[in-house]
Amino acid sequence: MKVDILSIFGESYFAPLRESILKKAQDKGVVEITYHNLRDYACDPHRTVDDRPYGGGPGMVFKPEPLYRAITDICKEACLIVYPSPRGELLSQNVIDDLRKESRLFFICGHYEGIDDRIAQLFALREISIGDYVITSGALASMVILDAVIRQIPGALGSDESAKCDSFYAGLLDYPSYTRPAEFMGLKVPDVLLSGNHEEIAQWRLNQSENITKKNRPDLWIKYNDGK
Repeated sequence: MKVDILSIFGESYFAPLRESILKKAQDKGVVEITYHNLRDYACDPHRTVDDRPYGGGPGMVFKPEPLYRAITDICKEACLIVYPSPRGELLSQNVIDDLRKESRLFFICGHYEGIDDRIAQLFALREISIGDYVITSGALASMVILDAVIRQIPGALGSDESAKCDSFYAGLLDYPSYTRPAEFMGLKVPDVLLSGNHEEIAQWRLNQSENITKKNRPDLWIKYNDGK
């Protein structure tokens, strides 16, 4: 997968994308990430990319000209344009699965009060929200989305089975995990996990996932049962 990130911040702002699993995925050629500074597409000597909103109100809005220049320059080949936004569809495993199937993603990292809406009218943007709250920068949201997507690409993780065990993959939250020692501060690892009986372990994990989902996320529990 090829990924382009358009932001007013330099590459150093996206340091988390060069660590751990995401770094290994790039080193292995699973994903290629290229960074672009929106100011390089500004139309004036001062590299201005934002202005006050028409109609008044606080904050600043990204101007349409730099965005249009950047998109038409970078997206010469087919790509899906992703715009993290509080008004977008809520990020979910289904959305991540859709993005994972794309060969190229282009992220517009908004800031301040967002982007001029004419860009959304001129281009097919997929607006995605990472939750019902507002954060400082779309760059942060882009990193969250990218992390979730890249780990689902075959070859990104040490084992492709790892992603299938994550919360939400099967519509349930994850089961509890334990490691050595078998007893700590008087608390013991459940006997079934020490039994070596893989069928019983699988059933125990499923039961735990169902119980945790039912307790913590009744909305997911309802969807899970509807899909059975």
